[in-house]
Amino acid sequence: MAIRRGRGVAAVNYPTGMNLGGDPSQALVHSTPTGNFMVTLSSVDLGQGLKQVMAQICAETIGVSAEQVTIDTADTDTGPHCMGTFASRGTHRIGNAVIQAATEARQVMLEVAAEELEVDASDLELDGAGGIHVKGAPQKSISIFDTALAAHFRHGRSISGRGMFLIPRSYPETETGAMKPSTCYAHACTVAEVDVDDETGEVTVLTVKNVFEIGRALNPKMVEQQLVGGSWMGISHALYETTEPYYPARDHGGTDFNQYLMPGPGDLAETEIIVLERPSADGPYGAKGPGEMCANPQIPAVANAIFDAVGVRVDTLPITPERILRALKEQRAAV
Repeated sequence: MAIRRGRGVAAVNYPTGMNLGGDPSQALVHSTPTGNFMVTLSSVDLGQGLKQVMAQICAETIGVSAEQVTIDTADTDTGPHCMGTFASRGTHRIGNAVIQAATEARQVMLEVAAEELEVDASDLELDGAGGIHVKGAPQKSISIFDTALAAHFRHGRSISGRGMFLIPRSYPETETGAMKPSTCYAHACTVAEVDVDDETGEVTVLTVKNVFEIGRALNPKMVEQQLVGGSWMGISHALYETTEPYYPARDHGGTDFNQYLMPGPGDLAETEIIVLERPSADGPYGAKGPGEMCANPQIPAVANAIFDAVGVRVDTLPITPERILRALKEQRAAV
C-alpha cells in the first residue's frame, strides 16, 4: 500500500448565455439633476460583482467616473426585462444593454450641452473629469453638473437612454445543417496534481494550474477572485459535494449547510490562475462570460489525475474514498 501521485489535464469550451438566439436583456439609464447617473436593471447581483462591472461599463460609455453611477437592481415587477443571472450571461448580455442605454443618454446630454454652448453636439467631447468642451477649444466648456441642471430646469429634457440587447437567431444551413449556437465562447484548461492513498482511497489535491480565456477582463481583480473561487468549487464538486446519495444510508446525510460537506482551508490546493484576453467581437468592450466555466475543467482534471495515479476510472461524482476503493477492488479482482 502506498501514496501514489498522478497528474491530469482537461479543457473546456463554454458558450456565453443561452444558445440559438434571443436571450434578451434590457437596461434604462437616466441622470439625476446633479449629473450622476442611475442604471435600472432587473438583473441580480449574486455576489459575482455585476453591479460594479455594470457601473464601469456605463461610466466608460458616457465618459464619467464609475463613482458617478448607481446601479439599481430593484425588482422584476418594475424594472426593464431581463432573462436573469445565469448561464454566464450577465456581463455579456446586460453589459451590451447598458452600453446601448448609456450611449443614448450620452447623446441627449451632449445635445443639451450643445444648446447651452450654442455649438453642434458633434463638436463636443468629454474631458473625463466632469466637463464637456468643444473639441480643440477646452476653454469653451460646461460641466456635466450644469448640463444636468439645464436639462431638468431649462430645457425640460430627460437625459436618459434605453438599451435592449438580443442575440440574432441562428438558422441551420439547408445543405449542411451547420449553425452557430452561440456568438462567443470562453475557454479554459486545467492541470491538476494529486496524491491518492490506495489503502484508504483518500485524495489530496496538491496543485491546480488554470488557464482561462475570457475575452477582456473588465475588472481584473474581480475576475481573479471569481476564477480562484471557481477553481476551488471545481475541486469541491470533484471530491466532496453532493446532495444524494449518502452512504451507508440517506439518514447519514446532512440536514443543513453546517453539515454540507465542502473542503476547508486545509483541503484547498495551491492554485495558479493565468488569464488570456482575446476580446469578443460582440462583447461589451470585448468581455465574455467566465462565470460557470471557471468551475468546470477542474472536475475532469482531478478525475484524470486519479486515473493517472492508481489506474481506475471513477465516473460518478463526487469521487469519494469509498468509490476509489471499490474501483481498486474491482481492478485487483480482474487481474
